[in-house]
Amino acid sequence: MKILVIEDEPGLSDALCQTLRRENWSAEARYDGESGLDEALTGIYDAIILDVMLPRRDGFSVLRELRREKLGTPVLMLTARAELDSRVEGLDAGADYYLTKPFEMRELLACLRAITRRPEDTADAELQAGDLVLRTHQGGIYCAATGKFVKMSVKELHLLELLMKNQGRILEKEQLFERVWGLESDSEYNNIEVYISFLRKKLNFVGSAVRIKATRGIGYSLEAEA
Repeated sequence: MKILVIEDEPGLSDALCQTLRRENWSAEARYDGESGLDEALTGIYDAIILDVMLPRRDGFSVLRELRREKLGTPVLMLTARAELDSRVEGLDAGADYYLTKPFEMRELLACLRAITRRPEDTADAELQAGDLVLRTHQGGIYCAATGKFVKMSVKELHLLELLMKNQGRILEKEQLFERVWGLESDSEYNNIEVYISFLRKKLNFVGSAVRIKATRGIGYSLEAEA
């Protein structure tokens, strides 16, 4: 799993990231609300650990903006404020769990496992962008305009899923590589270009109007007509 830690205390942030990495999870840190929000909006994370008291933008504001943008990433909020009103505010803003400082790392890990556990009845959910439907349970894509379907590899499905969840938003090559192949992968970095080429060919095969746009030197975005 890939976790985003938005925490302004360097010592705590480092401890959280080290603990997550020992669990073989990937962890990225941001130290203020503005940069944390920008990173979270990429949609590439499985969960977010979010402090309430942050510089530049507080955690409640960050969380409300994430939910306003329809980002459903599970969020575990951290705070030194134990008052009931504070916990209610966080949960009402869209938090999945609320943990009060100080806390035990074992409890935090258990909370993360709980909020990232996918219900069995959502395993076959479909994603749609324009005329394109991603059917993970069938292992392929379907074009509603032409009625054509084509199977895809696991890596192709994963890459396309990220692009569809972030429709219209540029995802950096580094983000895509880390999310699909992993930080410790021995795969070649140019695999991204290769798999983007595979995806484009399959979009053409099913006759979809959806396109994958390259932004030179930055990354890729999925473009679909409304």
